[in-house]
Amino acid sequence: MVKFDFQDTSEITLPTNPLEKIIGQDEAIRLARICAIQRRNLLLIGPPGTGKSLIAQSMSTLLPKPHQEVSVLHNPQNPERPIIEVREEKDIKREEISGINARILEPEDVPAFVSERLGFRCKRCGTLSSPSIAFCPNCGVDKLSRTQSSPVNWIIGMQEEQKTTRVHTTRLVNGKEEIMVYERFGDKIKVMDQKTLQKLEQLTKQVPRKVIIPLDRKTFIATIGASETELLGDIKHDPYGGHQQIGTPAYLRVTPGTIHEAHEGVLFVDEISTLAHLQKYIYTAMQDKKYPISGRNPTSSGASIKVDDVPCDFILVAASNINDIHNILPPLRSRILGNGYEILLNTYMPDTTENKIKMAQFISMEIKKDGKIPEMTAAGVNEIISEAKRRAKLFDAADNSLTLRLRDLSGIIRLSGDIAIGTENELITSEDVKNAVKQGRTIEEQLKSKYGSLFNASMNESSYEKDPNASKGIN
Repeated sequence: MVKFDFQDTSEITLPTNPLEKIIGQDEAIRLARICAIQRRNLLLIGPPGTGKSLIAQSMSTLLPKPHQEVSVLHNPQNPERPIIEVREEKDIKREEISGINARILEPEDVPAFVSERLGFRCKRCGTLSSPSIAFCPNCGVDKLSRTQSSPVNWIIGMQEEQKTTRVHTTRLVNGKEEIMVYERFGDKIKVMDQKTLQKLEQLTKQVPRKVIIPLDRKTFIATIGASETELLGDIKHDPYGGHQQIGTPAYLRVTPGTIHEAHEGVLFVDEISTLAHLQKYIYTAMQDKKYPISGRNPTSSGASIKVDDVPCDFILVAASNINDIHNILPPLRSRILGNGYEILLNTYMPDTTENKIKMAQFISMEIKKDGKIPEMTAAGVNEIISEAKRRAKLFDAADNSLTLRLRDLSGIIRLSGDIAIGTENELITSEDVKNAVKQGRTIEEQLKSKYGSLFNASMNESSYEKDPNASKGIN
């Protein structure tokens, strides 16, 4: 047991660098920094909950802001072969300055609800930060989340996040209502009034285009179990076949894949072995740094449309469990090793005072990230550390060690917080943690505790199926 110099976790100072928040994976962090600077690929191997996705996401924060915008242009000579245009940031700004007179403001100079919806301002504490940072650096809350935490709502929230790069509102000018548009512009906000929007509309009409990879975008794109359409892009179906008068032009129906959205950023593929044959497309995209977008459904009106040379220069961070390594295509692994690293993540770390302090920091971060549970006492932190030591012994046969299967520990922390709220405790106590450990046992552990072994549990189930009264002692 460590005698900490704090009374509860609210007094713990947390690191600001995202990579420094990852504990027990020093070698992986060192190589992740190199990969971000040198644009190398990374294959992370380890069991669930050891920080693979967190390493990839933190690595993306070290990348510079994207400087290219990718658009699809209408091709009047051959509408079914839209043209790709890649514009540099300096060229875009030059065009905007010459075409329209939009104002550029700092996030603090616009209404609070605008800076919140554009991802600059934290909805909980009001701290301003870059919209490319998903979590508030002050309180740890997901700034862009609009839904409650659940797998389905998380996906919906991600979709909403991608859409909210522009906010529409109105203002009164001389007694008349005018439209105002606020739009992300790097780390600033572009403001356009009604006259500016009319000029922009005229400029757009002169050059028919659709921006498929905007300049202001995330540098971290995650995909898992992706379909071919999600990964490689598609051409939307038009029931009118793109007819000139009533249909939708081909260039407006182009949808990028995740390999294109990750251009200049990180493409994180979790459980990469589950992609099966789709791995070969990732390999090709990594090799050519561009991949065409075409219609994937042969019965769709988009099947005859193709856009060549769509850029996809990304850093691949792939993750896999140890048992699935053999399902990763050898050419893909060769491509990663030829320009990157393979790392076996640690599942435990030595039980030292320094590492216990890091574990306390992890507990504090999880409490702040959850945002719905109270802080934890020093005694409660020591109880979590004791559970981390028990799990290292149980799962990895490691003596005098602390587990790094942190996702399971996160569940214990949240459950202990819920118990504290249920008992109206102001802080999470060691007793709350003990109860959470007991209630948070897996089904296998519960069966073993009740029946002595999984075999006995199975035999008891078989006996009940043969004679339901046997377990009640009825003859």
